[in-house]
Amino acid sequence: MIRIIAVLCRLSSPTDCHEQIVTTSDFADVTMQSCLMGAPQLAEWMARHPGERLAAWRCTIGKQGAGRGS
Repeated sequence: MIRIIAVLCRLSSPTDCHEQIVTTSDFADVTMQSCLMGAPQLAEWMARHPGERLAAWRCTIGKQGAGRGS
């Protein structure tokens, strides 16, 4: 499974950033290449987080259970 880890910053405080794993079962078809190019699913996920902006993301190979979830 490809895990997408986003760096999110609060719009109200641009220096207040944190990492969050955004991979869900909906991302089961994400390949490393599509993740690196900005998986379209990431834009859909961000639409549900209007108070934050996507500062960066990275792609890793691993199980979803490790770390924080969405």
